Amino acid sequence: MADKDEDLPRDATIVKSLLKSMGVEDYEPRVIHKFLELWYRYVVDVLTDAQVYSEHANKSAIDCDDVKLAIQSKVNFSFSQPPPREVLLELARNLNKMPLPKSIAGPGVALPPDQDTLIGPNFQLAIPNKMPAPPVEETQDEEAADPIPSEEKTDMPQDASQRVSFPLPGRPQT
Repeated sequence: MADKDEDLPRDATIVKSLLKSMGVEDYEPRVIHKFLELWYRYVVDVLTDAQVYSEHANKSAIDCDDVKLAIQSKVNFSFSQPPPREVLLELARNLNKMPLPKSIAGPGVALPPDQDTLIGPNFQLAIPNKMPAPPVEETQDEEAADPIPSEEKTDMPQDASQRVSFPLPGRPQT
């Protein structure tokens, strides 16, 4: 194991010692490479931001203040801190002051009202009064065989239909 440590770059040895100091003994070798990649990317981002701040201040080189400003900017925009415990407790007290709504439903899963669901009827039926008869050319032989006497025939047109509608609960009627 000592031979492997000698072959590692200095940064990889530092990452290994950091993992060991945190109590991490068992890890894959790729973990060191991932930490190094994260570390290098972070340093490049901070130094790039520091260079932008230095150019904005018309400086010829990056100084310590530029690096501090870049790090503070990364901390402010990359990592968010949870609110203090007192703030969370006050929010919880205010929310818990409102009582829960009383449940009027019985046992089981409470469903929303019918007007808020997609399971209610969403159609209207149009039932025709009579089916229109196909037009028949009348001949003398067919007039004698007509089963409906002429006095029972109505003057209503055959294609008239009666519209039947049912009110839907909770919806405006049209």
